[in-house]
Amino acid sequence: MSLFGLGNRNQRTFRPKKNAPSGSKGAQLQKHIDATLGSGNLREAVRLPPGEDIHEWLAVNTVDFFNQVNILFGTLTEFCTASNCPMMTAGPKYEYRWADGVTIKKPIEVSAPKYVEYLMDWIETQLDDESIFPQKLGSPFPPNFKDVVKTIFKRLFRVYAHIYHSHFQKIVNLKEEAHLNTCFKHFVLFTWEFRLIDKGELAPLSELVESILQL
Repeated sequence: MSLFGLGNRNQRTFRPKKNAPSGSKGAQLQKHIDATLGSGNLREAVRLPPGEDIHEWLAVNTVDFFNQVNILFGTLTEFCTASNCPMMTAGPKYEYRWADGVTIKKPIEVSAPKYVEYLMDWIETQLDDESIFPQKLGSPFPPNFKDVVKTIFKRLFRVYAHIYHSHFQKIVNLKEEAHLNTCFKHFVLFTWEFRLIDKGELAPLSELVESILQL
């Protein structure tokens, strides 16, 4: 099983890769991401390219990070089960409850795999909503776009926090810790660059986050 292949995935939590917004600009931004990531300089990779629209940059990267976390968690579905992880936690101090404000308005306690399933469904709904993530480049983004993106990244962070606290040894056994660490470093540098996650939300992985930001 590998994070780079499909592995044995539970279809409830794994879903097809989402594509960036269509049109030449979206493709250009995706190429820029791929090229700068290929250089190995993650700090450079997260910066807004000169002359580009901040909202389009956030949109393309949101899709990218959604795909990354989806694939990472997809490799753990046989280990992260309702019996092994009856609550969505990040160590003994942090428990996350689910609410989407629409169908589930009051936060409910769910297992970790159920939380991630709800989360991925919720994010996918946002990404597919053209009033939030316009597919045609040049179409206007909503006034609250950055707030939507911040909520998405805040919740994606919780999946990383759960993986590190509950499943890191399994990642090591799979010899995938270098890939996990690189993905998380990219995620932290991007969210820090655009102030997408409040510092308090990063507390479950504060030492790791600080070590990344000081590098």
